[in-house]
Amino acid sequence: MTSQKNLSIAHAWFEAFNSHNLEKLLSLYDEEAEHFSPKLKIRHPETKGLVVGKDALRTWWKDAFDRLPSLHYKVTSLTANSDRVFMEYIRTVADEEDMLVAEVLEIKENSIIASRVYHG
Repeated sequence: MTSQKNLSIAHAWFEAFNSHNLEKLLSLYDEEAEHFSPKLKIRHPETKGLVVGKDALRTWWKDAFDRLPSLHYKVTSLTANSDRVFMEYIRTVADEEDMLVAEVLEIKENSIIASRVYHG
């Protein structure tokens, strides 16, 4: 896979996330994709920050979209190679301080197989 193709997946990811289009977002992921997030670890400590599979991703993001209707990510940097995209963005939510975030998407055969979120 080319870095350009992976960048297009990242752009589709932001478009789906920012429009809160859950099904479009999930369509970018492999059925058994893994997702790690510090917010997940805080909100659901039993997960230790990791969920696996589209059903778990659906539950996690549906809750976020329902709780935070103003949730939006502003892209500041995208860097891609043949198997991953490193994304930097600003997380904005009404009545919360903006948060700098980095996220890595691991991509195989046109699907995200893993994502890892880091807060700065």
